[in-house]
Amino acid sequence: MKKLIVSIIVAVVSLNTIEAQDFTFGAKAGLNLSTLQPELTASRTSFHLGGVAEISISEQFSVQPELLYSGQGAKDQDDRDDNEYYRLNYLSVPVLAKYYITDGFSVEAGPQLGILLSAEREDNGETEDIKDVTKSTDLGLTLGLGYKMDNGLNFGLRYLLGGDVNDIDEDTDEFKNRVFQISVGYFFN
Repeated sequence: MKKLIVSIIVAVVSLNTIEAQDFTFGAKAGLNLSTLQPELTASRTSFHLGGVAEISISEQFSVQPELLYSGQGAKDQDDRDDNEYYRLNYLSVPVLAKYYITDGFSVEAGPQLGILLSAEREDNGETEDIKDVTKSTDLGLTLGLGYKMDNGLNFGLRYLLGGDVNDIDEDTDEFKNRVFQISVGYFFN
């Protein structure tokens, strides 16, 4: 955890050395459709929102770090009349490499660190805190497509392949975050 904090501080301090035309920042928000694979395949609908930056390395290549709130989890549908809901809320830090295929259209990929903010299970209207049996971090891989307009408006589609979030023991089933995201954002400069 100390290495992560030091890395984030170094990255932020390094941003001061970038010229203004090579660095843009903005905000984004969007829809999350998430599951916990392989067991809980009914999706939880939630949202994500936060800040985004883009650091141009060349005309076609850039790095895009983000800091987002992301609602994830799943719904367990079975033969009973009620549903069980798993709500996992994260502070997500994706750092994506972006390659512009054509003017405005990009493909992106990179690691994403999720820091667990809260974890709840709801069954029959009763809510239980499950943060103590859920891993405090989730390291995953994010893949996506983006389109950025000249006026700063941008759109994105992404898929997150997260790690096992179950922190009970090694004999218990794995539950891996899988999140499809649709987002809209705006770069201010």
